[in-house]
Amino acid sequence: MLLSILIPVYNERAVVERSLSLVLSAPLPENMERELIIVDDCSTDGTWAILERLAESEPRIRLYRHEVNQGKGAAVRTAITKASGDFTLVQDADLEYDPGEYPVLLRPLLDGRADAVFGSRYMAGVQTRVLPFWHSMINKHLTLLSNIFSNIKLTDMETCYKVFRTDLLKSIPIRSNRFGFEPEITMKSAKRKLRIYEVPISYHGRTYEEGKKIGWKDGLKALGVILHFWLVDDLYVQPYGRAFLNNLSGTPQYLSWITRIARPYLGDVVLELGAGIGNLTGRLMARRQLYAAAENDPLYLHSLNNRFLRTPNVRVVKLNPADPAGYSQFDRGFDTILCMNVLEYLDNPERAVASAAKLLEPGGRFVVLVPQGKTLYSSLDRTLGHKRRFAREDIEEMLANQGLTVEKSHQLAKIGALAWWLFGKMGRQKQISKLWLKLFDKTVWVWRRVDFLLPWNGLSLVLVARKKS
Repeated sequence: MLLSILIPVYNERAVVERSLSLVLSAPLPENMERELIIVDDCSTDGTWAILERLAESEPRIRLYRHEVNQGKGAAVRTAITKASGDFTLVQDADLEYDPGEYPVLLRPLLDGRADAVFGSRYMAGVQTRVLPFWHSMINKHLTLLSNIFSNIKLTDMETCYKVFRTDLLKSIPIRSNRFGFEPEITMKSAKRKLRIYEVPISYHGRTYEEGKKIGWKDGLKALGVILHFWLVDDLYVQPYGRAFLNNLSGTPQYLSWITRIARPYLGDVVLELGAGIGNLTGRLMARRQLYAAAENDPLYLHSLNNRFLRTPNVRVVKLNPADPAGYSQFDRGFDTILCMNVLEYLDNPERAVASAAKLLEPGGRFVVLVPQGKTLYSSLDRTLGHKRRFAREDIEEMLANQGLTVEKSHQLAKIGALAWWLFGKMGRQKQISKLWLKLFDKTVWVWRRVDFLLPWNGLSLVLVARKKS
């Protein structure tokens, strides 16, 4: 295994050589190697010359430089793109944190329990230097605010020592250039529902006279970062996958509307195609004998496995709905198959329906939700990766070809069809803002009750078809 150690550096001439020596000699778990990815953020005190000299004689150092000073977050962002290890650890170039504690930080990851590990200065570490009261209080209050808005319970959000699975860290966009990196990555890790562990670490903090750079202004900016990324779901490097899944996670009333429609048709043994990050799974799996949540995307699979790790009736399976061979992994049939917002992404949706229908028991139900209205196809669909929108007769014919008879139909979100036309067809926008989504979600209770009065088709169509006995 390989550990990527990301080291942002700015004007640390006095300590950088000693610091890197400790990092290079720090103990690691058995069979683990290290690479040091150092990004000099345009140092002006001679640090760069020291780094060049060290890199010439040490093959484990990969050295990069910013031509303009941008801040710690920008340096970490550059370093992340260069990381090639299984795990990635952030290490400041000063001597405040002890590299000798790497094994403690890595243990939850190596045990398979964690996706991210934070080293806490406020848990019972071996050694902690006593520092000014107000600096510690600001850190603790920022952690408290971060916990409130992210709904997790950390003791030290601002810690430098954060270790991640590299594949997950690379999938998270970093927007903050300065010390806002810490609250940003914490908020996004919480929203992505990563398994976060904390371990106690030692801390040998510096005073401002000794070279500490973070100040009270950075504390105010951190508060702004917490609030910003609480409101904005910027969770995946763009473009990434079925982006609407993340927006839907912030629209619980709309999801409840979909759930209310689908739940009466579910049996005891359910297969959900394209389960995504589990938005519907979490609402529909209760009281089922078996709920198979099928997904093909590796990051969404990871999210599903985390979310339902201790839910015995939920089975997370890797399945590409467009690949007929993948369905052979199931050794039993299902009395219900859910196909919600899946077919519009496929090159051959009818083949996916045919493959899934073979798993349906006689008399079982196939519940499908698709975006409706070919004339509504717009820039919004293209941004989401939709290859098509459906007419009702097309999807009914597709189901009938597989021996499925439509018994029920539901028009969903007629007011949403009007918004889609205004934003996509007329405004040619590429996405609907989070504010509008939240406003829609807060008024779903109204639209759900007046939907039947509106004289046009819904944004989505739900069909419930039964397989012949």
